[in-house]
This record gives sequence, C-alpha cells and structure tokens, in this order.
Amino acid sequence: MEKFKTVLTLAQKQQTGLSFGFVALFTAGGEQIFSTAVFRCPCSSWNFLYGSVFLLVPSLVLLLLGYLLSTKTWRLLTGCCMNTSKILKMNNICGTVKVLVQVTVNASVAPLTWVAVALLHGSYYECAMTGCNNTAYIAKVCDGKTKCFQDFHRLPCAGKSSLSASDREDVLQEIRAESQVLGWVLIATITVVALVFTCVTRCRSPVSFLQLKFWMAYMHQENELFESLATEHAKNLAQRNIKSFFDSTEAPAMKTPDNKAWDKISALYKFSTKDHYYSKLHKYVETCGENHKKSTKSGECDFENPTVLNFVDGSNFL
Repeated sequence: MEKFKTVLTLAQKQQTGLSFGFVALFTAGGEQIFSTAVFRCPCSSWNFLYGSVFLLVPSLVLLLLGYLLSTKTWRLLTGCCMNTSKILKMNNICGTVKVLVQVTVNASVAPLTWVAVALLHGSYYECAMTGCNNTAYIAKVCDGKTKCFQDFHRLPCAGKSSLSASDREDVLQEIRAESQVLGWVLIATITVVALVFTCVTRCRSPVSFLQLKFWMAYMHQENELFESLATEHAKNLAQRNIKSFFDSTEAPAMKTPDNKAWDKISALYKFSTKDHYYSKLHKYVETCGENHKKSTKSGECDFENPTVLNFVDGSNFL
C-alpha cells in the first residue's frame, strides 16, 4: 500500500501522460497479482456478491485514494468550514464544480484501469455471473445443457461441478467472452473520451504550445524549490525555538509569512491573459512585494483556471 501511495503521489505531482501511464500499469499489475493470490470464487450462492465486490470495491477504494492524495482537493476544502463565503459565492460554486471535475478525472485513472483489466481477465465477472439468478441469462449461456441449470453457481470450481469438462469450459468461455468484450468497450470508450477531452482543452488553450511547456517546467521547479526551502526554513525556526527554550534566552528575530500571505498563495490559481503570472506564489510576489502594498481579501479563492492549465494547482507542497 505504501508503494501504491508513492505512485499516486508521483502522478499528482507530475500530471503528465507518463505518470498516468505508470499508475495504470501499476494498477494492472496489482490486479493480476490480486486475482491470482487472493481471489477464490466460493462457488455458492455468494458468487454474485463475491465477484461484484472484487470487481467494484477495489476501484472505489482507488478512486477515494485519488481524491485523498490530490492536492487540489485539500486546496479547495481547507478552511471552508471556517470561511463559508469561500464556497457560498455563486461564482465559487461554479468554480468548485469545475475543480471537482478535474480532480475526479485525475483520480479515475487507477479505478478505471482496475475495472478494465479485471474484465479482460474475466475471473471476477465469471464468478459474479455464475451467481446470477436470471433464468433467461442462464438458459442463454447454458444452451440446452440440462445439468448446467442446477450446477450453474458451481461452474467456476472444477471439482464441484457435475458437468463434463468440455461442457463446463464451453459455458465459462461464453461468460469470459462477455467479460472481455465489456472490457474492450470500456477501454475504447475511455480512449475516445480522453482524446476528445484533450483536443477540446488544447484548442481552448489560452497560451501557445511552447509557453505551456515553459509553464509546466516553471511549476515543476517552483514546487521542488518550495518544498526544499520550506523544509529548511521550518528546520531553522524549530532549531531557533528549541535553542531559545533550553538556553532560556530571548529568541533572535526570524521572519515568517503571516496568515494572510499563506492564504493568498494557497488559493486555487486564477488565470488571466492580461497578466503574466505562472502561479499564486508568482502573483503574490509580483503584486504584494515586501511591504504588502497591494493585497486581496484574505482567504480569497479564485477558480477560473482553464482545464489545459490543470497542472498549475497540482503541486504537493501543501
């Protein structure tokens, strides 16, 4: 689980096709190991529930983990209970929906991969459908095999079925074929939707291709440097406080950003073609300066971030 958390965190940091591909590959490998080492169809009245749980519940867990490890989720929710105006404004409600859609798209990579690979493998679907009580479906799959009706839920277990090996394999092959068809349909649907979504967002991009690449490089560097310098600053502050405590001396002055400054750089980024800011931190430095001559409302949350700039708020330093 710790390794999987690391992979998901990497995907949230990078926000690239390569990282999403890695998450999908990791999930597919995990599903294969899981189905081989853990899954055992009970071949009883529990078949449908057991197979459905193994097919769907892990994908739900992966989706929830995607939300949990998304920085955007916590950028959006942190402080909302203390500052209800952050989400009650009409423009923020629309923006909140947009952000939730973006987070859901990012978080759906692993669960959809799990379902698709599980359907292609066929074991979970096979177990679930042999627990189905639909007479019409059983008659269609059994295709006149009389013993098939009474032993339908026992088919996944070779030793429990009274059908001949060839008849049993024919029925199971029919069910596996259905599962694999559904798996390929799901994969094709995801691919088409992803292609259309990417084309639309790229066509609506407010910046050129090369500027977008520069922007992504800038955000990567800003995130890494922020984490490094924030850790160093926190270490120095902690050392100063501990030293002052044990030496019983007055602590030397040390500047740290105030709450308003943290609020401003923690808000979701709002893109504007009139400005040339690449992040909330960049905007804060350019507009506020050392003396904070210019300011915005504390806790202000800007949401109008184009989907093509989804990487801007995908940092992991909060």
